[in-house]
Amino acid sequence: MGTAFDSLELTPHAEGAILTVRATPGARREGILGPHGGALKVAVRAPREKGKANKAIAEVLSTALAVKQSEVTLLSGTTSPDKRFLVRGLTGEDVRSRLAT
Repeated sequence: MGTAFDSLELTPHAEGAILTVRATPGARREGILGPHGGALKVAVRAPREKGKANKAIAEVLSTALAVKQSEVTLLSGTTSPDKRFLVRGLTGEDVRSRLAT
């Protein structure tokens, strides 16, 4: 039986999986909002200035995926709402199943 997270675009990487994220900085609440056009929509309270939102997104992802924050790295999209994060140590299927629980 599939989950809503089956539509996420996850790219295999030698160290783990690359997850596409659609960022919503300056939100009232932080958390994962669900899939959005192949990306994972993540809301954070932090503003987009000086990388604060990127750091907050990495924190939300590490908590949701039950990995250390150091295992979640921004690869691209520093100033864009569309970002790509490397999640070390997890496969794409691991990411989907952890998000679904």
